Amino acid sequence: QVQLVDTGGGLVQAGGSLRLSCAASGRTASSYAMGWFRQAPGKEREFVATINSSGARIYYADSVKGRFTISRDNAKNTVYLQMNNLKPEDTAVYYCAANLRGASYSEVLYDYWGQGTQVTVSS
Repeated sequence: QVQLVDTGGGLVQAGGSLRLSCAASGRTASSYAMGWFRQAPGKEREFVATINSSGARIYYADSVKGRFTISRDNAKNTVYLQMNNLKPEDTAVYYCAANLRGASYSEVLYDYWGQGTQVTVSS
């Protein structure tokens, strides 16, 4: 079993940057593929980025490609989401998630979820 704690959200102006972190606990945490998802008010939760256990496979949603970077440090059992050139439409609660099946954009494949961290981008 894995427990996830996601942190790093906050209030930032459009064009600014934030780095989210997701700390995973558990001896096998580095074996999990990780994903970031987000949910804006009144909207469905959506895929943002995913990375497999080794870091060799990475996928992004088209809306964040070129602006966001997902990475992981398995020695620290931590996954990061570097968000640059933030836009007001990036405002959402961001969740990290873990699964043993592999990097995926489908939230139904993820077994474990963090509590979420709020990102607010002002115009």
